[in-house]
Amino acid sequence: MDEFDLIEEFFTRPTRRAEVVLGVGDDAALLTLAGAANTLAVTTDTLIEGVHFLPSAPGFDVGYKALAVNVSDLAAMGACPLAFLLSLTLPAVDRSWLAGFRDGLFALADAVGLDLIGGDTVRGPLAVTITALGTVAPGTALRRDGARPGDRVYVSGLLGEAALGFFLRAGRLSLPPEFQESVLARLDRPWPRIHEGQALVGIASAAIDISDGLVADLGHILKASGVGARLDLRRLPLSDAYDAAFPTLGYDPALVFGDDYELCFTVPPERVPALAGVASRLMCGLHYIGDIVAGAGLTLHDGQGAYTPARAGYNHFDDAGSL
Repeated sequence: MDEFDLIEEFFTRPTRRAEVVLGVGDDAALLTLAGAANTLAVTTDTLIEGVHFLPSAPGFDVGYKALAVNVSDLAAMGACPLAFLLSLTLPAVDRSWLAGFRDGLFALADAVGLDLIGGDTVRGPLAVTITALGTVAPGTALRRDGARPGDRVYVSGLLGEAALGFFLRAGRLSLPPEFQESVLARLDRPWPRIHEGQALVGIASAAIDISDGLVADLGHILKASGVGARLDLRRLPLSDAYDAAFPTLGYDPALVFGDDYELCFTVPPERVPALAGVASRLMCGLHYIGDIVAGAGLTLHDGQGAYTPARAGYNHFDDAGSL
């Protein structure tokens, strides 16, 4: 059982209130409030010491990333950030660590226009839970269930950078000095693709953020949409740093490691010209990597034949641990 099976078995049930447009199972829930012009997008994530960050991680990086992973979910829905709540579990009051945590948290909050509106603090093992709120025009939110056969599959930015940072920090990879700072920054301080998500509204048929790895997260789109996909691994957007490490690592870190917080999305053929029109205005590249097909399942090929990664993606309840 992985975390998604657990949620589906124990916590997924039909919604009863008319205000709930979309409940459990996507990057964020969608709520319509009486008299409101927009739909409310709501998401929550928890980061735990020893699971999502090392005990030695600076407070700044923990605060920044805890908020970033939530903003990334809003981005995947095409939502505009509004506000957030913070629940902080602390083993003790370390004023220096807390000052860094605050600075990292508010650095991103200020950059994307989020207000902190409440939360809770308790004593216990270090953990950070954030609930983020955003808004989107009614009926326009990007969801996971809209992909159709013939749609193209795209990703934003570069894949596998966080994996390189993780392996570098763990002493499992050697990289030239000119690449080290950038891959560690992608691991510790990912930039959520909030502007890209908003630009894809009306263009993308489905979207998700890549938190658990491309294979796993695209798989959620395929399951929700009842379709399959075929990807050409030669089209994966990989950096010069990744190219340097490719002989050692191969494709797997870009496919299954996670922590990229890029967007994976699908676009119908007739909307591809519109996508090209917005791509030049965005902070990162948008890369065509494959196609949605009829049927089920994900097929990967690298030009020489079918490719099967060593695992499907990150799973909190997999005793095998990290890559």
